[in-house]
Amino acid sequence: MSAMLFVERVYMAVVISLVKVFGRKPDKRYKWEPLKDDLEMGNSAYPMVLVQIPMYNEKEVYQLSIGAACGLSWPSDRIIVQVLDDSTDPIVKNLVEMECQRWASKGINIKYEIRDNRNGYKAGALKQGLKHSYVKQCDFVAIFDADFQPEPDFLWRTIPFLVHNPQLALVQARWKFVNADECLMTRMQEMSLDYHFTVEQEVGSSTYAFFGFNGTAGVWRIAAIDEAGGWKDRTTVEDMDLAVRASLKGWKFLYLGSLKVKNELPSTFKAYRYQQHRWSCGPANLFRKMLVEILRNKKVSLWKKVHVIYSFFFIRKIVAHIVTFVFYCVVLPATVLVPEVQIPKWGAIYIPSIITLLNAVGTPRSLHLLVFWILFENVMSLHRTKATFIGLLEAGRVNEWIVTEKLGDALKLKSALKAFRRPRFRIGESQQEMEEWDIAELKF
Repeated sequence: MSAMLFVERVYMAVVISLVKVFGRKPDKRYKWEPLKDDLEMGNSAYPMVLVQIPMYNEKEVYQLSIGAACGLSWPSDRIIVQVLDDSTDPIVKNLVEMECQRWASKGINIKYEIRDNRNGYKAGALKQGLKHSYVKQCDFVAIFDADFQPEPDFLWRTIPFLVHNPQLALVQARWKFVNADECLMTRMQEMSLDYHFTVEQEVGSSTYAFFGFNGTAGVWRIAAIDEAGGWKDRTTVEDMDLAVRASLKGWKFLYLGSLKVKNELPSTFKAYRYQQHRWSCGPANLFRKMLVEILRNKKVSLWKKVHVIYSFFFIRKIVAHIVTFVFYCVVLPATVLVPEVQIPKWGAIYIPSIITLLNAVGTPRSLHLLVFWILFENVMSLHRTKATFIGLLEAGRVNEWIVTEKLGDALKLKSALKAFRRPRFRIGESQQEMEEWDIAELKF
């Protein structure tokens, strides 16, 4: 298993190196032209775009996401912002509705939609959102989670790819983490996710192979969603589920690594652990449900089937978790305690070292934190391996969905307070000065 993971990492390293050397940029692989005004057709020359923002008790970030979506640069009569609020807290629900009304009063075409249940969680909300009558006039749908803040030019950089390339179903943007420097744990997360976006997604897109939808910061062709069977809530990775089904229908995906959308990393271990359970359990469960369907599919090539089953699911979503825990946390320590257990040097040192270095390429600024990253990943491997087996065996927590806690503006306030605070006592500072400083801090 370790050797299999090593081959996969080396393959992606070779491909990404070739991509960087030969400059296979998206606009060279697919047709891209800026959309222009048409004097006769007016704004109707631009496609109608729906922007969906699914929410669930997002008190800290609802203003950021709604504000960013309403700030997207696009003809005002050709865009609809749809806030899908599944909040159970009546106070939060009221705040979100008032925010939508505030933007509506400014002339923004924004819709506030609620359900009387949370069936299907996010997938259920997105599916219900596409059923409204006004969505029938839309050609594309951009999806942003509650903590994502796209730049104003997001649609101008993504929609032309979909307009000029009818075979494209999805344009996926990269995530940019606003709180990566908050603590050591967020730096470790950044290293893992940067590899995913810098290498895995880029390689999948550049080789026209399959790569998954990240659930947010992407634009879908609504016709592709419908042809693939729409959103399904059979697993906790509804985004990956839709992407696999659309790929099996022959649709292609494009990843734009140069287009970054700001978002937030989980800043507490509890929130991160729940997120990793969902991200590890869901793909394993989806693999179990879709293996036969992928094998029987006749619309895609054998190479694409092998890539999806072996590379995408088996190596990255199952082997990567299991080998990290079993090999590094069980077998290697056993060689110290049990003399009969022997591992060749290439397996114990060379392969793990190369895999680790290749993984760190995505975040060069954190190379000095590699030791911490290794320890962090080994700790998380227990939770990920457990979640992987839960997904494969469809055990008790297979459909557990706990929304990742987000802090939003609280993060900014926390960092501002840290910068504002001074030591409690300084030599030569009078008691009166200290009291005045405390009063000023309280006011802040």
